Amino acid sequence: MDGTRIDKWLWAARFFKTRELASKACDMGRIESNGTRAKPAREVRVGDQLRIKSAAAEFEIEVLSLSQQRGSAAIAQTLYRESEASIALRHKAAEQRRLLGPIASAPPSGRPTKRDRRLIHSFSGKR
Repeated sequence: MDGTRIDKWLWAARFFKTRELASKACDMGRIESNGTRAKPAREVRVGDQLRIKSAAAEFEIEVLSLSQQRGSAAIAQTLYRESEASIALRHKAAEQRRLLGPIASAPPSGRPTKRDRRLIHSFSGKR
């Protein structure tokens, strides 16, 4: 096998849960192959450098082997090698998210529920 579609490879390497999500990520410009924006039908070959931006993290990887079938996570990890800089950045971002904790969550939208009102009143000392 000389090459395979990039959306199929990203799905097989378990970067995305479905091939459709991998294809959408390509369309949105979140996948770069050798420094250029990749479309879903672009061929990926052994030795290609990919930059993958997902909601969880950003990966810089080198393609080691090709697959068109989704296998176990252990098999998927043999398809690529992540750069040391990428690993360090991911760990740093995870540490920052951990330190922010629940402060980074969005405020509730809409009116408080009855339970929320009771909690608010218990904190403020009303009633």
